[in-house]
Amino acid sequence: MMLTLAGSMTLHSLTPTSPYQLLHVAMTNSLRYGMLSPDKSNTHLKAMRLQCTLFALTTRRTFRFIFSTAIDGKIKAWLYDCLGSRVDYDAPGHWCTTMSYSADGTRLFSCGTSKDGDSHLVEWNETEGAIKRTYNGFRKRSLGVVQFDTTRNHFLAAGDEFVVKFWDMDNTNILTTTDCEGGLPASPRLRFNREGSLLAVTANDNGIKILANTDGQRLLRMLESRAFEGSRGPPQQINTKPPLLTNLGSASNVSSPIAVNSERPDRMLPAVSMSGLASMDVSRTPDVKPRITDESEKLKTWKLADIVDSGHLRARRCPDTAASPTKVVRLLYTNSGVALLSLGSNAVHKLWKWQRSDRNPNGKSTASISPHLWQPANGILMTNDTSDGNPEEATACIALSKNDSYVMSASGGKVSLFNMMTFKVMTTFMAPPPAATFLAFHPQDNNIIAIGMEDSTIQIYNVRVDEVKSKLKGHQKKITGLAFSQSMNVLVSSGADAQLCVWSIDGWEKKKSKYIQPPANRSGALVGDTRVQFHNDQTHLLVVHESQLAIYDGNLECSRSWYPRDALPAPVSSAIYSCDGLLVYAGFCDGAIGVFEAESLRLRCRIALSAYVPPSISSGASVYPMVVAAHPLEPNQIAVGMSDGAVHVVEPLDADPKWGVAPPQDNGAHPSMSSAPAASNNQTSDQPTR
Repeated sequence: MMLTLAGSMTLHSLTPTSPYQLLHVAMTNSLRYGMLSPDKSNTHLKAMRLQCTLFALTTRRTFRFIFSTAIDGKIKAWLYDCLGSRVDYDAPGHWCTTMSYSADGTRLFSCGTSKDGDSHLVEWNETEGAIKRTYNGFRKRSLGVVQFDTTRNHFLAAGDEFVVKFWDMDNTNILTTTDCEGGLPASPRLRFNREGSLLAVTANDNGIKILANTDGQRLLRMLESRAFEGSRGPPQQINTKPPLLTNLGSASNVSSPIAVNSERPDRMLPAVSMSGLASMDVSRTPDVKPRITDESEKLKTWKLADIVDSGHLRARRCPDTAASPTKVVRLLYTNSGVALLSLGSNAVHKLWKWQRSDRNPNGKSTASISPHLWQPANGILMTNDTSDGNPEEATACIALSKNDSYVMSASGGKVSLFNMMTFKVMTTFMAPPPAATFLAFHPQDNNIIAIGMEDSTIQIYNVRVDEVKSKLKGHQKKITGLAFSQSMNVLVSSGADAQLCVWSIDGWEKKKSKYIQPPANRSGALVGDTRVQFHNDQTHLLVVHESQLAIYDGNLECSRSWYPRDALPAPVSSAIYSCDGLLVYAGFCDGAIGVFEAESLRLRCRIALSAYVPPSISSGASVYPMVVAAHPLEPNQIAVGMSDGAVHVVEPLDADPKWGVAPPQDNGAHPSMSSAPAASNNQTSDQPTR
């Protein structure tokens, strides 16, 4: 619907504390701003199977949630998977309610009115489904259903008692009110524009009134000016001669066309004066240092970053209330990067969340602040089914949905699907034998899961219809790794037989298979857990075995490999790409962590156990990282799950925000280290094509 500004606009000052001023705008039709009013014809939403009148919908931008509210006072959260609602809240007032997120998608609010006319504006603790804050300011019984909106992660506005009421999000007391110079209905509807500079409010007689702050007034004046200029004819390109300031202070004119973009003043380059610079002696030749072309000279100047004490990094052990923690067998960050989820060998999950505070206003994960070991209000634990078996001996597996709303996990028993908000089991399936040993969600459909099994098969399972669609056979031992490539349309599997298999997603037929090659100093075929992970380019594959790290292409050709030696002689326990795909983090069975260049697998930094684990622990029994997790947004932050049950978050210091310096191009070894035999060291081979 088009909004027409007719004639000159008059600004009317309101209450001094009000962030908005009033502009009158006439419209021919009323505006509903996308809100859904109670409509008896909408008593059934087929996709969601609602059994009562739908009142309002809101979605979260960062995740794929739909919140629905109904006139029975129920609030439900849905996903795009037709598996039913994930949460079920009771709205204050138990009647008509609307919901909205703050602009950054981190705070959830609702406003509604009961049948008796009592109105409520609240902020929710989304993870617990509880009210976090209730705003004051509704003194009388409302004559209609109160509507509201949020803006700039700062203000709330609601229409009630023939006025517009404003709140600061962080203060429960009302900030100010305005009657917009009269003419408002009892419960006016309202909506901020995206920038929060304009607020549209419904008025009587099918009218709309616009409140504008300083930025909004400037925007409206610009639109008026543009409309006026447009009525005079198309804009002409202006050929001007701007002054060019020289180092001598004189100006010379240069003819150049200038096209002014009034829409994006932030893109205009500021004028820079050069008059303060020293005069240039044009007779001088440029002072350029000669480049070092001898690669051996570069090698002599490069040093491996070897971090051995806690003063050269930031490390934080996640708090744990368990009297005797069991070893961490699986660990991952949530996709939002604000929480860590671990799975212990006792089949119990633990979730740590970073909370907002003065020191951490955005609630980001950091080693500077301890996260909170989170549990729902009911205190239940998220525990896998073990089917009367011993979970310590089982191969545990875990997979998190893209929107962080549910997790799929197994520890030798049935596969369990948990609600991440309530820790409740939504369903179980795939009872052993055989037991599930690895889980991976299909990249295009969260209802499809590839499940690696203990009997060496891979089952393609549809959760929604509870049916195995395909059963893939090709390995000789249990499945220990699965990775999808959406660009190549394949699934790559790895097993304890050290074999890699490529499967077509379209028909699930096997396209190729290959055994990974053992180091030259190791005889016989390799066995043992083998993991795979696709690079961000979706064509190169990181292959992890206790004997090596390797990079393979889509045809299963190995382009790079690295074998434990020198500074990192112990077997590899775990490895993963950084979120930007530039690094590989690897854990070792002696407690060390290696940071490698992802493309070349050249070692650039070694982190000793003593650097991130207190001396009282690192000097005792053998403790090492069983699993390494990479932060999804911060490429230099990792978390490690340890054999003693601890979880540590590790990141560089602010003064040196990266892990060492990239090594020279010709060799990945430190000058003082002996090179591995040529037959077992592929680091000097050609660079892989990316």
